Amino acid sequence: MPQNNAPYAIVFPGQGSQEVGMGRDLNDKYEVSRKAFNEADEALGFSLSRIIFDGPEDELVKTAITQPAILVASIAVLRAIESEMGHPLKPLFYAGHSLGEYTALVASGVLSLGDAAVLVHKRGALMQEAVPLGRGAMSAVMGLDMEKIRSVCEEAAGGGVCSPANVNAPTQIVISGDAAAVARAGALAKERGAAKVIPLKVSAPFHCALMRPVADKLREAFSSCEWRKPSVPIMANVDAKPKDTVETIQSALYDQTYSPVLWSDEVLAMAEAGTELFVELGPGSVLSGLIKRIAKGKITISSGGTSGIAGVIELLGKGGPV
Repeated sequence: MPQNNAPYAIVFPGQGSQEVGMGRDLNDKYEVSRKAFNEADEALGFSLSRIIFDGPEDELVKTAITQPAILVASIAVLRAIESEMGHPLKPLFYAGHSLGEYTALVASGVLSLGDAAVLVHKRGALMQEAVPLGRGAMSAVMGLDMEKIRSVCEEAAGGGVCSPANVNAPTQIVISGDAAAVARAGALAKERGAAKVIPLKVSAPFHCALMRPVADKLREAFSSCEWRKPSVPIMANVDAKPKDTVETIQSALYDQTYSPVLWSDEVLAMAEAGTELFVELGPGSVLSGLIKRIAKGKITISSGGTSGIAGVIELLGKGGPV
């Protein structure tokens, strides 16, 4: 168990971690969490919290709803922990997987929760509209490294789009693009020795060239938000490097829309910069599992969805220096 002054990073999950009812207990127990859900509702102009707490699930899984829902649920966890500890957390880095990078911006004070909720609601809607249902696809490929995945994608593209989208671990890589090309790449990957190829249930092919029009429209939406310098550096998905100015953060977010999420490199970069403990806050615990495979020997802890904050508080040291 590390001392409460061990260097740590806080990471936030992306799409796929949502579940109906997430954060309800925090909403009931903590005024700061309740304010977070209310702030998002007011900014969006509809009751996002009702969908989060009560469903139905087929509404929550719509990309334009999922993205702000995970963001606000994750911030509700962070605020509850800070309320219990009596002061703001001060990690070495904030980071997040895809959508989670926007949550990191709220945590570090770059964007207000309201502005971020509106921005990712728009991001989700733009992503859904960019590619007609059925035209795009994503698959997770297990057991091949990045070099082999790139080769498979290039060979399978056939004039279409097919490329690495999420480098979740050194040999767990998600590919994205035109449905036919992704299917061809999956078959090729199996021929080249992939342990598994798993087609993903997604509504759009994220983090590939098909999302380029989304990036342009998203950049236009940036102007409707108030941006501030981060209190803590943000580790970026697009190049696994810390960003500490508004200009570099916006550039990284633009590129991230149609570029691969280099999560594995990002975790290694945080570890090499001195991070001893990785704290995952928000629904699910997917990132904790990946980090254990990437940064072996480092300590990881998850908030256990949106209800297990006691363990995080104990590990960081309630009332101690953070």
